Amino acid sequence: MTTLFSPALAARFDKLVTLYPVRRSALVPMLLYAQDEVGYLSDDVVAEIAERIGATELEVRNVISYYSMLTTKPRGKYNVQVCTNISCMVRGGEEILHHCAKKLGIGNKDTTPDGLFSLEEVECIGACSWAPAAQVNYDFHENLTTEKMDGILEGYKKKGTQ
Repeated sequence: MTTLFSPALAARFDKLVTLYPVRRSALVPMLLYAQDEVGYLSDDVVAEIAERIGATELEVRNVISYYSMLTTKPRGKYNVQVCTNISCMVRGGEEILHHCAKKLGIGNKDTTPDGLFSLEEVECIGACSWAPAAQVNYDFHENLTTEKMDGILEGYKKKGTQ
């Protein structure tokens, strides 16, 4: 099979489908791994994953549409997810979101022109005790203030332009 993925990821997929009694059960992990490698779930990625698990492309797209962490459009190198659920909202989550939007010059689910940052309002990242909280890719940041958020964004900006 010709693949869009790196040899390591293709081998991981081959093993992953053997770990479940039904190949389709590997779908969500495969989508997450593919998105991490490619950056988003393109039409070609959807087609290949559907073929690998024996599903239709529509079935794969239905799963993608259900999970907010999966996307069919490119995101920035750093995906900034700001929680605005009740605990974060009460402690300033919406202020953090609006501050990030202004600082980055983009709206919710948009990407900066340089492709470095995406911004996304999310319902909950499971950090209620440390609200307000945000996640950048897989890194959690808690007890945020606008000043702390500025430092976090600046740190990723420096990392991303090196």
